[in-house]
Amino acid sequence: MITTISNRDRAVLRAVAAGRCEISGTCLRIDGLSCCDQFAAMRLAQEGLITGADQQPARLTPTGQALLAAA
Repeated sequence: MITTISNRDRAVLRAVAAGRCEISGTCLRIDGLSCCDQFAAMRLAQEGLITGADQQPARLTPTGQALLAAA
């Protein structure tokens, strides 16, 4: 499990928590725009911090919520 996250990942997690993100394949869209970090969705999903089906809003997992609250 991740114990520390980068500022960029923390910002992405905050955007997911605010309901501003969707996953499209392996691409994460924030406010309808592709995230500049092309690996963010894959990295955060592999760490078990976010989840979501293709073309659906991304959601924080309980682990992601806990990590974001602790950050």
